[in-house]
Amino acid sequence: MMAPVPAPQARLREWPLAARFAVREARGGLGALRLLFICLLLGVLAMAGVGSLAAAIEQGLSDQGQSILGADVEARLTQRAPTPEERATLTQFGGTLSENIKMRAMVRGESGAAAGRELLAELKAVDGRWPMYGAADVRGGGGNAAVQAALAKGAVVAADLADQLGLKVGDEVGIGEARMPVAAILTLEPDKASEGFTFGPSVLISMQRLEQTQLVQPGSLYRHHVKLKLPPGTDPVAVREAIEKAHPDAGWRLADSRDGAPGVRRFVERLGQFLTLVSLTALAVAGVGVGNGVRSYLDRKAGTIATLKALGGSSGLVLKTYLLLVGGVALVAAAVGALLGALVPWIVVQLAGDALPVPPALGLHAGPMLTAIAFGLLVALAFAVPPLARAGALPAQRIFRGSVEQWPWPSARALGVALGAGAVVAALAVWQAAERLFAAGFLGGALAVLALLFGAGTLIQWGAARLPRPKKVLPRLALANVHRPGAMTRQLVVALGLGLSLFATLAFIETSFNAELQKTVPAKAPGFFLLDLPKEDAPRFRESLPAGSEVTMVPSLRGPVTAVNGVPASELKDVPEGSYVLRGDRGLTWAEDLPKGNRLVAGHWWPKDYAGPPLVSMDAEQAGLLGLKVGDRITVSVLGVEIEAKIASLREVDWDSMGFNFVLIYDPNTLRDAPYSYMSTVTPPAAAEAGFTGQVTRAFPTVSVVKVKDVLGEVSELVMQMGTAVRAAASVAILAGIAVLVGALAAQARARIYDNVILKTLGATRRQLMAAAGLEYAGLGLLVSGIALLLGGLAGWIVVTQVLKFQWAPDWGVALLTVLAGAAITLLLGLAGAWRTLGVKVARVLRES
Repeated sequence: MMAPVPAPQARLREWPLAARFAVREARGGLGALRLLFICLLLGVLAMAGVGSLAAAIEQGLSDQGQSILGADVEARLTQRAPTPEERATLTQFGGTLSENIKMRAMVRGESGAAAGRELLAELKAVDGRWPMYGAADVRGGGGNAAVQAALAKGAVVAADLADQLGLKVGDEVGIGEARMPVAAILTLEPDKASEGFTFGPSVLISMQRLEQTQLVQPGSLYRHHVKLKLPPGTDPVAVREAIEKAHPDAGWRLADSRDGAPGVRRFVERLGQFLTLVSLTALAVAGVGVGNGVRSYLDRKAGTIATLKALGGSSGLVLKTYLLLVGGVALVAAAVGALLGALVPWIVVQLAGDALPVPPALGLHAGPMLTAIAFGLLVALAFAVPPLARAGALPAQRIFRGSVEQWPWPSARALGVALGAGAVVAALAVWQAAERLFAAGFLGGALAVLALLFGAGTLIQWGAARLPRPKKVLPRLALANVHRPGAMTRQLVVALGLGLSLFATLAFIETSFNAELQKTVPAKAPGFFLLDLPKEDAPRFRESLPAGSEVTMVPSLRGPVTAVNGVPASELKDVPEGSYVLRGDRGLTWAEDLPKGNRLVAGHWWPKDYAGPPLVSMDAEQAGLLGLKVGDRITVSVLGVEIEAKIASLREVDWDSMGFNFVLIYDPNTLRDAPYSYMSTVTPPAAAEAGFTGQVTRAFPTVSVVKVKDVLGEVSELVMQMGTAVRAAASVAILAGIAVLVGALAAQARARIYDNVILKTLGATRRQLMAAAGLEYAGLGLLVSGIALLLGGLAGWIVVTQVLKFQWAPDWGVALLTVLAGAAITLLLGLAGAWRTLGVKVARVLRES
């Protein structure tokens, strides 16, 4: 007699047999597992697409770091050139130096079709070595040599600038106090991406011509860039660190080719992180579809499961068989979704390549693809295990009884596996996030919405069972369908609620932002911003303004924060991401009185006749991020001079006031004698707006004029591009929700075929049954629409007021129409499913029963 096989070994021996059964089941067709496949494919596609695009842009930044920066190492100074000691440090590494100066300037057309026109541009004065890396080019070709040859003759203007002013080669333009011919049209500027947000297109001139413009004056806002090309094999990171160590208080901003455009990288990382969280929401929606698909599939396989158990198959064998089948389908769906997601960078380049900050590195990025597959499989496991465990635990004799027998709830072990998989998904998402607290809050909110919708579905089903029965037959039948055994009310509420809540949230965010942009801002915004007004020209400037103009003028300087409480800024530890005051140069000013739009929250403002040691008032939010309080000290570098000041007060700043707002405001005694220029806001009478820019730039050639409407248009376009990206990612979640909804409706329709046949046998007409279905889905859709409106409103309020820091001004009408449209879709889909079931022949169903 053979010894019995130990239980662990017996369970292991079940896997090969389970694999054979799973293959045979797959050959028989996927059936309802198609819903699993579609939902999981959509969810993984969204995550892989977002991750691949972000990885492609980041790889592009790394691969083209030298071209983007235009150097191996760059030192960027504000309003000054490097000292002889600093220049000696930069040259000691045996490399080649190239210098350029960047500033804003008005370009005026002086001849041809452009005569009388003017436009704000980004002026770049370059030397003969520009560009040291990358390729510049002009219309007609010729590359770097053609650009340098053109610079020797005159200005090289960007194609956008030429198109807007109507310039052509040979026309004359005015820049500051100088006039020069347009020598070429610039088509390629390799280091443009490193400059971040700009107010206008580029115009290039030689360093020799810059002096003729007289734009560089004491107090003028300009940036002096010193670019270093290192010998082959030299580590740029080590060189940058050595320069920082040699001059820790220089106040310059150093960058290396490893990260040539840090602002672009931060923007891509943040947007990518947000879209990744949105795609995780799509995966959560897909998970609901996975659970519904597995449950529906197992319902149809009840006879097969019962037969297998009656022939001696264990519950473990059943669980393993269908776990392998579902796992195989999920793996194929995730792999296909990841491959399709990997194509997203190619598609984006074809559709909107010009809008990208840098050309992405096209290719298969394994990291985002594998991450998306892993998340997809974990989500599939979390949602598939409970119905699989229920099928494995159901005794054969109960399965044979058909739909009258309720399937058991999954065991604690199965629920533990499902919850564990979900916890791993959440932990991985938070761990890889740049802002983990935000990611945790986002995922917590998504989980809370799922729980609320599931609870709402349960409550609707429970309430329907306890409502008084209507006297009329059709309403009574519709109400009974909501709570009958086997009704999928919970699944329908979750699937529909997720999609409608997302629609409503987007509607609330967009309408609130539009209201902020179109109503609040124009009411507050001045007509024009003016920059770089020499202080000696201030009286003449006021006299030249049109009568009735509203004008505000503030002194302006720039300089980086170099130390906090005596600790160099480069040595500060654990600086929060939001503390931008330590990145780059800060706008500085001085004021006798507390500016409009500012409110003291700590400390005291200095008296008007103050003549003591340097004092500064700081934005309370930035001070809080750095842990600073009244009495602490902060040091800035102004034209190379270190100024340490005591924080006298903290201010709450209304950044939406569209006035001149500064993080740091000094007492007048500290900065009054420093070289400065004026910034001004002017709102001329409406009749004088058309010619205002030309009037100012001809009277004051060094002044830059920014039309506020143009800036708001650029910002609005940028936000629209971001909104398009968010909607594209959210649309996948919506598609997944629609797939889940269709699957749930189809499963519910199949479950009601027998009921409809009985009712038709008893004399019910197709029209009556369709009317009952219409009442059911219309009522359910309206209820869920109301829930989605509330959830979407809450989510939209959080995003608008807490994340975007805007006023809450939604258009409830648009949001209401959005959710009602969703309810109408539900009604149509439900009626379509009901129509199909009503077309089934009565005789065939009765014979099969």
